[in-house]
Amino acid sequence: MPEVDPRLCVACGSCAEVCPEDAITIEDVCVIDSAACVDCGMCVDECPSGALSR
Repeated sequence: MPEVDPRLCVACGSCAEVCPEDAITIEDVCVIDSAACVDCGMCVDECPSGALSR
């Protein structure tokens, strides 16, 4: 499951838009539901601020 760096996340929602499992919600930063995440990496590739990593 991707790791979120809250210092870099700008809560833009790009990751949530590309998530095929709807496992990401946006609060102050993105929040990934570990039970729903299939570790596809699409959110990591999409993140414009580099806040998500594997």
